[in-house]
Amino acid sequence: MDFTVYNTLTRKKELFKPLKENTAGVYTCGPTVYNYAHLGNLRTYIFEDTLKRALIFSGFSVRHVMNVTDVGHLVSDADEGADKMELGSAREGKPAWEIAKFYTEAFFNDFKALNCLMPDIICKATEYIKEMTGLIKKLEAGGFTYKISDGIYFDTSKFPAYGRLAGHSNLEGIKAGARVEFNSEKRNPSDFALWKFSPSGPKRQMQWPSPWGIGFPGWHIECSAMSMKYLGETFDIHCGGVDHIAIHHSNEIAQAEAATGKPFVNYWMHAGFLVEPCKDKMAKSAGGFLTVAALREKGCAPLDYRYFCYTAHYRKQLEFTWEALDSAGRSLASLREHVWNLQAAAKDKINVLKSEAPYLVKFGEALRDDLNIPMALAVVWEVLRHQSLDAQGKLAFIEKADMALGLDLTRPRAQASLNAELSALINERAAARAAKDFKKSDELRKRLREKGVVVEDTPSGQRWKLLVIP
Repeated sequence: MDFTVYNTLTRKKELFKPLKENTAGVYTCGPTVYNYAHLGNLRTYIFEDTLKRALIFSGFSVRHVMNVTDVGHLVSDADEGADKMELGSAREGKPAWEIAKFYTEAFFNDFKALNCLMPDIICKATEYIKEMTGLIKKLEAGGFTYKISDGIYFDTSKFPAYGRLAGHSNLEGIKAGARVEFNSEKRNPSDFALWKFSPSGPKRQMQWPSPWGIGFPGWHIECSAMSMKYLGETFDIHCGGVDHIAIHHSNEIAQAEAATGKPFVNYWMHAGFLVEPCKDKMAKSAGGFLTVAALREKGCAPLDYRYFCYTAHYRKQLEFTWEALDSAGRSLASLREHVWNLQAAAKDKINVLKSEAPYLVKFGEALRDDLNIPMALAVVWEVLRHQSLDAQGKLAFIEKADMALGLDLTRPRAQASLNAELSALINERAAARAAKDFKKSDELRKRLREKGVVVEDTPSGQRWKLLVIP
């Protein structure tokens, strides 16, 4: 079956042809673990998980490698400023190693709450210093490096194809690099650090000996070294956020291909930004960023957010509002309600006609069209509303489709009954609604959602249902 993806490198949709038949090698840029992942970060991880699920659904075996950046990611793209891990340490008054451990665990807790499949291999940068220095040595032997006062740098003028991922030539790429703060010792504005020397003054918490002196790796060399270790010098798919295209991923390509003389990655895939009203994108540097914990505080389930991300194509910019998230949560709750009703209707029945098969074909075609998840979801709703398809056939379709969607659609209905507190809140909301105190009514609805009760207003009055919130 044809599986097409949009390749950032060629700027067009292409038929996916893996290096090894029916096997996809996928590398995804993981978190920098100095703080919690925000919802913009997590949109990218949901996209990557959906890609992985879609490949598996389509019959591919997937080898998924993800890094954890626990050293070397500086605050500036110009290789200036503090290491984010050291900043996290200073902010919380804890050792950098402890910061890394805490936020790595926090990230994967969020990752699992969003029902993302765990990577096959997780690479912590601090455990691969040997591989990174080995790669730098190859670049040094090939004449691609030079030394200045603060580290060993890659000379982008020596790599003619530099910048092609971002859509410009080497010369244009070098000029584009001038937009970041320029170190006067660098030969070209877009040159980047491979190894940074530990600065004088207070001792860094994370540093290692190297052939060039005590220091730590550059952020970009980490991903190239670790991805090639597990996926080979050329591999199938590399994913990340659209903000990685111009610098991080362009630098990965340059150093990897300069070292090996081979194409680094065949397909580059990038997720669009999650934006908030009046903001360009969600970012930690802007402060006040939203997390999975913030979702729960508002009474929203993490999988509500996953469904919300599915309302737009992964390459499109997506605007976040609480109203849009609430709408997504109601849609997901309605979807589950349909499934629960089907489970009751299909009990002890056997579907022998495989009547869901044409819809699975249609669903799969949407998946394989560069992850057209909005279209795939439309097929799901079409199946649920179809009058001539039996309950067992619909359930069989849902179970298979959810392998790709990861929305946990067949979870059991909550069996608990309302306690006195919840009953009182529901009655209080009904009274507020009758008195047209809509502000209080909305506040009570959110409080009930936090406690696992979804309240809906219908022409015949207020209805409620219990949900299990992960």
